[in-house]
Amino acid sequence: MRTSAPPLLPIFRSKLQGELLASVLLLPDRSQSLTELADRLKADVATVQREVSRLERAGILKSNRIGKTRLVAANTSSPLYRSLSELALRTFGPAQVVAEEFDEIQGVDETYIFGSWAARYQGIEGPFPVDVDVLVVGSVDRDEAYEAATRAERRLRRPVNVTIRSKAGWDAARDGFIRQVRSSPLVSVIGSKIAEA
Repeated sequence: MRTSAPPLLPIFRSKLQGELLASVLLLPDRSQSLTELADRLKADVATVQREVSRLERAGILKSNRIGKTRLVAANTSSPLYRSLSELALRTFGPAQVVAEEFDEIQGVDETYIFGSWAARYQGIEGPFPVDVDVLVVGSVDRDEAYEAATRAERRLRRPVNVTIRSKAGWDAARDGFIRQVRSSPLVSVIGSKIAEA
């Protein structure tokens, strides 16, 4: 199946390739199985295997086998590693970084990215996103949420704006902000799993 270049960074072959690069290059000390990557990316294992093989032939990724399991990692000795990991961070990295930074906050029911980054992620063309808008649903300590946003901001090197709403308020969708967010592109970020909402 032929896919189009993603609006977040059209130099990547596909959205899957960008997500794969972010998943591997942003965790350079971690080896991941093809099955683990396919599960995280919500993709077919065979498709992920083809992309990994392509990137391995280019020297960007490396893999080794333990029994029947093929483990994939970043090839940090590649001259392209630093530049590509920076591009992956700036384009497809926000979902992963937000998941990592907000995952440990107590009382979070749901976490979403909305706004221009979510729109580009879902394939809507437009200017490159300047910031990342995060919606935290639940009963959370505001200071913890703002600290998580600050950590994400430092890693992404762009503003991360966090908005907090109660679960009841989110479910009822009575206020205009919630209705607007729900009717716009929305990316659900739960732990290391990412899904379009």
